[in-house]
Amino acid sequence: MSPSPHPRLVVLSGSGISAESGLSTFRGGGGLWNNHRVEDVASIEGWHRNPQLMLDFYNQMREDLGHRVPNEAHRLIAGLEQDFRVTVITQNVDNLHERAGSSHIIHLHGEVTKVRPEDCYTERDGYSLEFVRDIGYGSIALGDTGGPRHRQLRPHIVFFGEAVPNIEAAAREVSAADILLIIGTSLQVYPAAGLSAYAPARCKKYVIDPADIPARDAVHIQDVATSGMQQFIRMLG
Repeated sequence: MSPSPHPRLVVLSGSGISAESGLSTFRGGGGLWNNHRVEDVASIEGWHRNPQLMLDFYNQMREDLGHRVPNEAHRLIAGLEQDFRVTVITQNVDNLHERAGSSHIIHLHGEVTKVRPEDCYTERDGYSLEFVRDIGYGSIALGDTGGPRHRQLRPHIVFFGEAVPNIEAAAREVSAADILLIIGTSLQVYPAAGLSAYAPARCKKYVIDPADIPARDAVHIQDVATSGMQQFIRMLG
């Protein structure tokens, strides 16, 4: 597919790629997410204010995810591993990239199928994954605890107001990219929005987005994720 042996291809993905699998897209800037105010269900203040609402919201999201399947865009990205060293850096908290077969994924904003004690995976413990556990599509309730101090379990999600522990690893991947593909994200939520700036001058950039956006130094494929990925693969040769 490519004249050079296994070039590095980095994919930055956002909620637009999962929309075609039936998952709701995320709306920032004080908008709505599944009919809830973003600050109520996606901020650390919201967690402290009403943990029951947050638990209910992510329990429902987990259950819904169990009924969704990866779409053609997810599968085509996974298939690129045959010819490229692929890293997927996703803002999504779903597991559709994994289920499609991608093997090297960095989740910037956490994973909804995982939970952790409130006092674990913090700067104090070096963001240790020791007490993070995968519950699949199950649910957690107030009073469910874990970790050495038996603290309340919470979604393994990076809420607004919290640090993004994987951002440095993501920046390193982008800085080594030969090809950068941005798909399903407007890259308006920081710090993820700054990642494309780490791409080296030699890196060829592509953006798949149905909107008429300023693509700057990138090739803009103005289409939805699934058919846009088909065009992208044809462009790669």
